[in-house]
Amino acid sequence: MKVGAVIITMGNRPDELRALLDSVARQDGDPVEVVVVGNGSPVPEVPDGVRTVELPENLGIPGGRNAGIEAFGPAGRDADILLFLDDDGLLAGRDTAELCREAFAADPALGIISFRIADPETGVTQRRHVPRLRASDPMRSSRVTTFLGGANAVRTKVFAQVGGLPDAFFYAHEETDLAWRALDAGWMIDYRSDMVLYHPTTAPSRHAVYHRMVARNRVWLARRNLPAVLVPVYLGAWVLLTLLRWPSRPALKAWFGGFREGLTTPCGARRPIGWRTVWRLTRLGRPPVI
Repeated sequence: MKVGAVIITMGNRPDELRALLDSVARQDGDPVEVVVVGNGSPVPEVPDGVRTVELPENLGIPGGRNAGIEAFGPAGRDADILLFLDDDGLLAGRDTAELCREAFAADPALGIISFRIADPETGVTQRRHVPRLRASDPMRSSRVTTFLGGANAVRTKVFAQVGGLPDAFFYAHEETDLAWRALDAGWMIDYRSDMVLYHPTTAPSRHAVYHRMVARNRVWLARRNLPAVLVPVYLGAWVLLTLLRWPSRPALKAWFGGFREGLTTPCGARRPIGWRTVWRLTRLGRPPVI
C-alpha cells in the first residue's frame, strides 16, 4: 500500500519541521511521499524529493490539510494511506508506516488510525490526547469515535466516499466532523498506542481563537451531523460542562460568543448521521450527546 504524508506549516518552525521530515524519511519499507503545505506562508527549505504547496492565504487547519490531500490527486487517490502530522511533531519509531500498512491491509473496514501523542521529554500522554471518554490508560489501544488531527493515518478511500475536512471550521472539531461522517459510511476508527508521535506538551488554549472556535464549531458539528432531536441535547450538555469547568470570565465570554455565532451563521450542508451510527457511537463508549 502506498503511503503519503501531509504536513502543514506556518513556516515558523523550520528546525522542528526538518526533524519531522527526517523521521518520515527513516521509515521502514517503501519510501513515504511527503507534501508540505505552506498555509499562507513560504515553506522553509526542505530535503530533495519533498513536494511543497504554498497557499496564498491561511486556510486554517482543515483547509491546509485538504490542499495536501488534493496534492495526491482528487481525494488523495494517488496514495492508499495518508499520514497527517503536526510540523512540530516527530515520529518516535521507524515502523509507523509499516504498522499502518499492516493494519489497513488486515482490516478492510478500518478507515482511520489515531496515533498516541507523547511528550518527547517525559513520555507522558496527556489525557486529552486519548480520543475516548475512558482515557486513564493511554497505553490501551481500542476502537474509538474520533481521532487526533495532527497524528493520524487515513485510508484515502474515506475521502473519496465522504469528502474531506470541513474548510469553514478553520480550527477545532474538524476531525470529529470527518469521523462521524466516516462512521456513518461504515468505516471504523482505531486508537493505536504503539504508533507514537512525539510532541511537546502544550495547552490548546494557547491559540487566541481557542474558546470562540471550540464553541462555534461544536454547534456547527451538531447542526451538520446529528439527528434533529439530539442537537439540543448535545449542545445543552456542552453548555453545562463548560459552566462546570468554569473558565475565566474572558474565556467564558469568548465561548458564549462563539456558541452564538455557531447558532446564527451557516454551517454547510446538513447530512445527519443515521440512528444505526448513533447506536454504534454509543456502543463504542461515546454517545453523541457528550
